[in-house]
Amino acid sequence: MVRYLRLYAYFVRFSFSRAMEFRVDFFFRIFMDCLFYAVQFAFFGVLYRHTTLLGGWNQEQVWVFLGGVFVTDAVIMTVFANNTWWFPLFVNRGDLDYYLVRPVSSLFFLNTRDFAANSFFNLVIALGLLIWALLRYPEPLAAGSVVLYLFLLGSGILLVHAFHLCFLIPVFWIQSTRGLDEMYWVTQHLMERPDRIYRGWLHRILVSIVPLALVISYPTSVLFGAPPLRVALHVFGATALFWLLTWRFWRWGIRNYASASS
Repeated sequence: MVRYLRLYAYFVRFSFSRAMEFRVDFFFRIFMDCLFYAVQFAFFGVLYRHTTLLGGWNQEQVWVFLGGVFVTDAVIMTVFANNTWWFPLFVNRGDLDYYLVRPVSSLFFLNTRDFAANSFFNLVIALGLLIWALLRYPEPLAAGSVVLYLFLLGSGILLVHAFHLCFLIPVFWIQSTRGLDEMYWVTQHLMERPDRIYRGWLHRILVSIVPLALVISYPTSVLFGAPPLRVALHVFGATALFWLLTWRFWRWGIRNYASASS
């Protein structure tokens, strides 16, 4: 474990030194994410001009939900996005060979090697917006609920990343340029809306088969009175299950990988 932490620390240091060489891209990413935050606030602000509740949540509760959306997006863009972008290209070009022979887990290496330092400042902004939403919430929030919320949000981020990998790993067989990545980007927008706006079969799918409701909505619901034990078991259990499935899917893909030397 210590060896993996030291390796990741090296990745982070290298990424920051490289990001400073491309400062236009650094500030452009900050601008784009700030624009994304403004659009989301404006979207829900317009909705609440016409209603007091959306899926049972008032405006202050949705601001907290949006803080979770921003933090989740920022963590994914900072920690995982560059790595998931390159993975299908490594498979198609045979570059995956260089990572399979390294003396560490290939799944760990490929998912953490490129830390997007130029998105890190956006993570700081997102955390600031989440703290702002929590502090301005008009009712007291129990410290235990806030701590559990943060753990559940972290688990949700790992869950959605495992879910994303399930759309990328098929590149071992179909050998398209991006795997099934386009399908993921269509579905992942479902997690950016409170799960209570979905009804019937769609809601059941979003809390089980395609568990995007567990990423942000379920952690947020703990702050507003949802049974914490039931929510925690659901989120942590789904995260563990999806990572187990992803690891097995990954091993299956590696066995079917046609390397550059084959």
